[in-house]
Amino acid sequence: MLPARISLVTLGVTDLDRSRAFYDALGFPRVGETEGVAFYRTGGAILSLFPVESLAEDAHVSSERSGFHGVSVAINLASEAEVDAAFEHVESIGAMILKAAEHVSWGGYSGYFADPDGHAWEIAYNPHWPLDDQGLPQLG
Repeated sequence: MLPARISLVTLGVTDLDRSRAFYDALGFPRVGETEGVAFYRTGGAILSLFPVESLAEDAHVSSERSGFHGVSVAINLASEAEVDAAFEHVESIGAMILKAAEHVSWGGYSGYFADPDGHAWEIAYNPHWPLDDQGLPQLG
């Protein structure tokens, strides 16, 4: 049986230095200095940035991509005001806003931005999911 946990999320990036600068500017704490890869501590899994060609080679798949990647990463916050403040910050560091924060059909408030490689990040407030002390949603 496989443990139900995510230890590491790795994003394939085209320019590691540019991506490091972006995630540093987001305020993510960098950990575990290693040549050719960057690691960031989050409230859950470790986020890693790895050159897309190397990541594809490691997985034995093609590095060709286009359009939406079919994946998003979400950061849940405790209020609409926190979502708005987070969007002000990501916009100030040059993130591409994919969808401005808005009230959504499921009763929350969310929007999306993209990192320099187009990876989609959602910033959301969900009134149905209280956050624990580590900022992780409690789904009941």
